[in-house]
Amino acid sequence: MNRNRQDKRHAGRRSTGPDPNYSGKHLLLNERIVHEMMDKAKIRRADTVVDLGAGTGAFTFVLAEKAGNVIAIENDPEFADVLRRKSKGRTNITIVERDIRKAYLPKQPFCVVANIPFSITTPILNMLMDSPAASFQRAALILDYGAAKGLTARLIRRPRLLTWRMGFDIELVKVIPKHHFAPPPSVDTAMVLIRRKPQPLVAPKHSHTFAALAEYALKRPDLPLSAALQGIFTPPQMKHLVRCLGVSRDIPACALNERQWGIVFQTMLERVEAYRWPRRQRKNSPRSE
Repeated sequence: MNRNRQDKRHAGRRSTGPDPNYSGKHLLLNERIVHEMMDKAKIRRADTVVDLGAGTGAFTFVLAEKAGNVIAIENDPEFADVLRRKSKGRTNITIVERDIRKAYLPKQPFCVVANIPFSITTPILNMLMDSPAASFQRAALILDYGAAKGLTARLIRRPRLLTWRMGFDIELVKVIPKHHFAPPPSVDTAMVLIRRKPQPLVAPKHSHTFAALAEYALKRPDLPLSAALQGIFTPPQMKHLVRCLGVSRDIPACALNERQWGIVFQTMLERVEAYRWPRRQRKNSPRSE
């Protein structure tokens, strides 16, 4: 496969940080886990599937047996050469030698099945879930166990996680033992399933307004709900809100689930004057999410 042709459409994505250290890659040895992940992601012949951090192809070639189109993205030149040699003559596999964060994702609906580099977990999840109107549909990923637990925690403490969970269902499927990798990782790993909700809890046109609410309300996630939203809702509006939610005004803001945050947002849109709505922090602001 011609390298210039395969990279042409994938050139020029803006980097989100310094190049990661790919020398710590942990290659999956157990093909049964790949098949299980494909089943969980419901991969079909009509699907375009992206393998992020493809390594030597543990996922790529199994995926190609079932999916109509597989895009394997790999930054390591030696691994990329292996992928090109092994995929020669396979018309449904495209090899992209590029930093994941600089690679274009498909414009048409696509899925991801991958053992992603742990060092860039957050940038990868940002790429997949930050844009509610994007074409990403579902994924089965291997993540470090700490990240997997954070994504699926009952208490939602991070604004970005809340915005993701308004549009996606995220499930920790199982722990994957270390001996299934070479070399074995120093941390536990887990299989995580991500699926776009059939009906998002926030319409894409309101995504920026909701993100501003999430940043405002979860600035101090353990505050009572009434205190966390004090600058937005008036006392009568707060009384109405907690009645709609069926909770105490003293419940910690982080204890609300996604459905309840949907009620908070809809109530704000309907009952709160627009000048009281929170505004997003500028990207160059020193304050973090």
